[in-house]
Amino acid sequence: MKNSIKKFTAVFLAAGVLMFSACDRFLDIRPVGKVIPETPAEYRALMTTAYQFQFIDRGLTDMRTDGLVVRSDELDQNNYGDIEKWVDVNYGAATQPFGWAKYYEAVYYANAIIDGQSRMKEGNGEEMLQLAGEAYLMRGYLHFLLANLYGQPYTVNGAPQTKAVPVKLDLDLESVLGRSTLAQVYEAVLADIEKARTLITKQTWDSAHMYRFSTLSVDALDSRIHLYMGEWQKAYDAAERVLQKKQELEDLNRSDAMLPNYYRSVEMITPCEMIYSSSTIRAVRATSTLINKYDTLGDLRVHKYFGAIDANGQYPILKTDGSTKYRCSFRTGELYLNAAEAAAHLGNLSQARLRLLALMKKRYTPDAYRTKQEAVNAMTQDELITEILNERERELAIEGHRWFDLRRTTRPRIQKTRGGKQYVLEQDDARYTLIIPKEAISANPGLKN
Repeated sequence: MKNSIKKFTAVFLAAGVLMFSACDRFLDIRPVGKVIPETPAEYRALMTTAYQFQFIDRGLTDMRTDGLVVRSDELDQNNYGDIEKWVDVNYGAATQPFGWAKYYEAVYYANAIIDGQSRMKEGNGEEMLQLAGEAYLMRGYLHFLLANLYGQPYTVNGAPQTKAVPVKLDLDLESVLGRSTLAQVYEAVLADIEKARTLITKQTWDSAHMYRFSTLSVDALDSRIHLYMGEWQKAYDAAERVLQKKQELEDLNRSDAMLPNYYRSVEMITPCEMIYSSSTIRAVRATSTLINKYDTLGDLRVHKYFGAIDANGQYPILKTDGSTKYRCSFRTGELYLNAAEAAAHLGNLSQARLRLLALMKKRYTPDAYRTKQEAVNAMTQDELITEILNERERELAIEGHRWFDLRRTTRPRIQKTRGGKQYVLEQDDARYTLIIPKEAISANPGLKN
């Protein structure tokens, strides 16, 4: 079966079903020698290809925060130096581009699976519905990522009415799509999540297929999206639905504890995305600004996530090596934090403390935890929200969350010194939103508006 799926995928790709170049079509998707899948195994091959895309953009956005620095190595500076300095116009020719076409290529695969449900042959109905549900969730998640790279933060006043990214929900290769409003993108994403909810039945997968979406993935994404929208009750409810079924956390006090973002960690829900590649993780170091956010005497993560300070006053990353072992889209640690933050905003401080302290107990030494517990229990609502956000930075470091968290919250002023020069990202700077790639605009000038 595996060989037949690989063979079919190779034929599908070799036939040139998806080709990208600059012209007046939306993304210029042109089928050449089209191969039409018919069986669930063939459609599964397409879905597997979509899962295998290396969407490393969330890792790239980490470079734009004050927590990471790109090494002074010439190659790394050529590839990533402009990213960390927010040079989004007239950047160097070697600068690693953020994704655009690859997202829509994967969306095309998802649309092909959704469109092909009625044409599938063989297999049972449950298998076909599960596959379609995964495609809906993939399509929704990809549009969500695009909106958070190239659209305004949803929580900014008036942002839902601003133009974001095109929403592609069909296989029409001739249509030229303009940018949908942010509200329209989120509406489409939430509709895809609800459709996925009715179709996906697998709560867990075997170890070989853990990267596939499950019923827990549906609620995990639902919680994250509503958190980004500031819809606290819905964010809380979705997080709690996950935690009612899966509560495990890695206890870093144990000598056999795994890193929580490791694909075999007890926390793992969906190890799908490659947040960092081997190249991007080699290029960065943690700054003292990030390290100082940890209690170095009692926070067990600081020595598990980061190496010892080097001669440049920077810290090597231990939390990932850029390999597939550290694929991570959703894990329970994030859901504890989602539930805590949402509950705190709702004024349910007892539940916020419960979820926050449950995570902290697994991350601090017993003595440090008791100190944290006393402090958290004495916090006001505003203090508790601040502590939860600080804990998100510590817990989810090097997992591609920080930039998006800054965007949806305070969008603070960030100042960096690189090569003796000062670089500043001002409060609410327009560069908190990426510019749509010039290649995409050349292919579709309508994306400028």
